Amino acid sequence: MGQNSADQFFHQGSRSRSADDFRGRHARARMPSSAGYLAAAIVIAAGLFFVLWWMLVRSGDEAPWLPAGLAASVVLLVALSAREVVMRRAWNRYLLDNGINQKHTSTHSRSSSSRSHKKGFSASFHSAALRTIQQQSTDADLPGSTPEAHLEVAHLCHDYLSSTDEAMRSGRLGSEKGIAIRAGQERVRALHKHHLLTWARGQSRALTHEAQQRARTFDKIETANKALECIDSALRVYPNEPELNESRIVIDEFIASVKVAHWVELAERSAFKGHYRRAIDRYRDALFYLNQDAVKEEVRSAGTEKIERQIAELQSKMRSVSSGRSPKNDAAFRKDQ
Repeated sequence: MGQNSADQFFHQGSRSRSADDFRGRHARARMPSSAGYLAAAIVIAAGLFFVLWWMLVRSGDEAPWLPAGLAASVVLLVALSAREVVMRRAWNRYLLDNGINQKHTSTHSRSSSSRSHKKGFSASFHSAALRTIQQQSTDADLPGSTPEAHLEVAHLCHDYLSSTDEAMRSGRLGSEKGIAIRAGQERVRALHKHHLLTWARGQSRALTHEAQQRARTFDKIETANKALECIDSALRVYPNEPELNESRIVIDEFIASVKVAHWVELAERSAFKGHYRRAIDRYRDALFYLNQDAVKEEVRSAGTEKIERQIAELQSKMRSVSSGRSPKNDAAFRKDQ
């Protein structure tokens, strides 16, 4: 009975929308579907089978179904193996795109929500909604829970706070009920902050770890930027939270280090090939990213000193080449002198 009351409460609260608004939002942000992914994989594999079978029949193959079936099976196995990774990324993108602050955007929605509160906002709804949030909060705090579980609790807390704020503004609540609602709001605000920060911390760490495992520089930076999106989403709600600002600085440092390492590697390759001018330009590109605000001072000083030393050596080699002596012969010449 309490669970049903809670469902009615959240339905009457910030999640209530007009029919047209709900259909529009659903079309804009469709939830990822594992069944849809599997269905698409099967359709693609079947289409590949029939296309290959038809091509082999046209070419006169005696057993066209064998290679066609083998190719389709390989495609299906690869799709099934990658399903977990693909769906996890799809869910991450869905959660980031929808954001963490879903607000009322329609005057009609506000008025219908207000009417439903006038008729149905009671002590039983209030207590049932609190029980639902507290139960899901406990489940989300269990070991092994995912960051998405914390984000879902944060959504419930936001919906509860929006609905109760609107009920309080209506001025139709008694003093005792108002006191109870305000006490519930304080508890829910604390839960909202806890779960939102836990989601941002867990999701950003997972994405940063994934970025560190990527091979290409572009993939590293793209994945790290997704971690920044998580931190920025939480910072829009709690802009003065020290933990969030520290996490953002760490991710910025990681992105800067990836860019510096990329340009240093390119410079070393150019120097190895004897393209000294190009190597110097790329070392200077590395210096540009090294001097960004995100890099710590001690790291910047040590890195700048090393890169400038490399640039000086390359400039010396360029002068030796322009004077007609190789670097080795030039060193031997100076030794003889």
